[in-house]
Amino acid sequence: MINTTLCYIEKDNRYLMLHRTKKENDLNEGKWIGVGGKFEKNETPEECLLREVKEETGLTLTKYRLRAVITFISNQWETEYMYLFTANEFTGEVTECSEGVLEWVNKEEVMKLNLWQGDRIFLKKIMKEDNFFTLKVVYEGEQLVESVVEDY
Repeated sequence: MINTTLCYIEKDNRYLMLHRTKKENDLNEGKWIGVGGKFEKNETPEECLLREVKEETGLTLTKYRLRAVITFISNQWETEYMYLFTANEFTGEVTECSEGVLEWVNKEEVMKLNLWQGDRIFLKKIMKEDNFFTLKVVYEGEQLVESVVEDY
C-alpha cells in the first residue's frame, strides 16, 4: 500500500496539467495528470502536497483544499490511497519538470486529453465544486472495471 497526493492547480479557468513523458518505467506514461507524488516517511498529506508541488512545478501553494480520498486497486500495481487537492493561490513561477511537460490547460479542454478513466470521474466532480467525496476505482491493466463514489 502506498500513500500519495495529487493536486490540480487552478488559474484563469485552467488547470496546470503534467503530460508524463520523461520518467523511466512510469505507469502514467503518456497520460495527463495533476502534480503530486508519494509520501516520504512521517509526512502528512499536506506536507507531501507542498513538497511535491514545489519539486515538480517550482510553485509554493498558499491556498489549497482537500477534495477527496481516492483508493486505486489494480491487478498489476500496489493499492494506492491518494489525497486529492485543488489549489488556487500560489507564489513563484512554473519551472521545468523532470517527469514530463507542464502545461496550463483550459478546464473545457481537459477531458479531451489522454486521461485515466478513473481520473475523469474525479475531475468532473472537482470541476463542479462538489463537496468532499471518496472514490474507489478498480483497474485490470489500464481498463477501469469498477468505480464507487461516496459523497459527504
